[in-house]
Amino acid sequence: MSASNEKKLRQAAREAGTDKKTLALEKEAKEKAKQKRRWTLGTIGVFLLIAIILFLNSNLLYRSTALTIGDEEYSASDMSYYYATQYYYWANQYGSYASLFGLDTSTGINGLDDQPCAMAGEGMSWRDYFLQNAQTELLQEKALRDYAAANGISLDEEELAEVESSFEGMDEYAVAQGFASADKLFAANYGPGVDSQLVRRAYQNSALATKTLTGYSSELEFSQAELDEKYAAYNGDMDYFDYAYYYVAAEAEQVTAEDGSTSSQVSPEALAEAEKTAKAILAAYEESEGSDYAARLDEAVAGQVPDAAATHSANTQGTNLGSYKDWLLDDSRKAGDAAVEVNSDESGCYVLVYIGREDNDYNLAQVRHILVKAEADADGNYTDEAKAAAKARAEEILAEYEAGDKTEDSFAALAEQYSEDGGSNTNGGLYDSVAKGQMVAEFDSFCFDSHKSGDTAIVYGESGSYAGYHVMYYVGEGDNYADSIARADLTNEAVSQWLSELSSAYTSTTGFGMRFVG
Repeated sequence: MSASNEKKLRQAAREAGTDKKTLALEKEAKEKAKQKRRWTLGTIGVFLLIAIILFLNSNLLYRSTALTIGDEEYSASDMSYYYATQYYYWANQYGSYASLFGLDTSTGINGLDDQPCAMAGEGMSWRDYFLQNAQTELLQEKALRDYAAANGISLDEEELAEVESSFEGMDEYAVAQGFASADKLFAANYGPGVDSQLVRRAYQNSALATKTLTGYSSELEFSQAELDEKYAAYNGDMDYFDYAYYYVAAEAEQVTAEDGSTSSQVSPEALAEAEKTAKAILAAYEESEGSDYAARLDEAVAGQVPDAAATHSANTQGTNLGSYKDWLLDDSRKAGDAAVEVNSDESGCYVLVYIGREDNDYNLAQVRHILVKAEADADGNYTDEAKAAAKARAEEILAEYEAGDKTEDSFAALAEQYSEDGGSNTNGGLYDSVAKGQMVAEFDSFCFDSHKSGDTAIVYGESGSYAGYHVMYYVGEGDNYADSIARADLTNEAVSQWLSELSSAYTSTTGFGMRFVG
């Protein structure tokens, strides 16, 4: 090939882009472009990942609407707070017994979607159950707040200040618990997006709803006829019974069924034998004399069944009576009456002695007190010396009261200064509605010993948690206890019906954000 032809070919190759040098340059350019695309796509991926992380950390998902009630929307964070409060209330109320209902509290508010809950319905979980409760709470709260707005009800400055007091020192507490702030503490315990502002708003809403509900209930009035009818409908369930009994169990025998299973059964003959023993005890009781009916039954039992003893049940509420309830409820029953009653499952017989019945037809007591506790020793026991020291201190306090103007207000001031009773030392030692049997025996006796307003005394008191002396001040009588019980139930029924009617005008719809709750 001539030089001129070769030159022409190279020229043509360059123009066509097929010569070696051009091809190498093109290859290099393509590789650089490919690397640039890789870098660009990789950079975009990193930026997208960062954006996703920032989006998730911004709690934007938890600001999305989870529930709408009327004209008000609740975010996923709002629902998380109410959902968690439902869980915590339930877990704290039942504690270790929660497992009996199928709730495993070891996971906290997490993992509840995997735990079936029969109370929520077939195929439903504990998450469903607490969500249902949270929605019901919000719906009722919304209805009450709207009612408040329509009727000029609002929180006054003192009530708002009380809400604010719940948040005092919250940041310091959060730091002590290992959190950077109260917001972090709330988010950890209630869910993402739950912060101090949200919780404060929830507290205020709850306070307003409670004020509205309390205001409505306080205006309810019931006639004496309504109260009497309500109490009579309890059919003795709210009364307290004093009786003694001994149970004669019939001898059971093991019976084998055709399938090989065994069961314990009582034959008619065995039951008759038990009844014979019970009647012998009854006869022995009726032949004895005296007003200590429990002791008489005890002696009668010992005479027929060696080493056995009767049981004295001195303060049993009607709801807890056994199969012999109807016998005890008989209006003709009087102290000392006795009978033999066959158990409802015919496994034995009760020998019963009726001693008395408290139908709650008495006035509650209003008292103030100052508790001075005896100091327990290293073993948790209270020595005579420790009790004597506590009594001496109680006498000093009573003397200080009597040296002053001897008014209820002055006694209340001393109670707040000296009393060791955490349940009343912030309200002047006041117990406003004391029922019989509610307090330790000596305290109880003072309350119902025909005192007049202003009477004082020092009484001993001891329970499983303390021993010591109470400086007592009798304020006066409260409401009739039977009326009080009936009124409380009638009020609850009326309030429940009113709230149901008020809430029926509202409907709730769930939104996208509900999936981020719990």
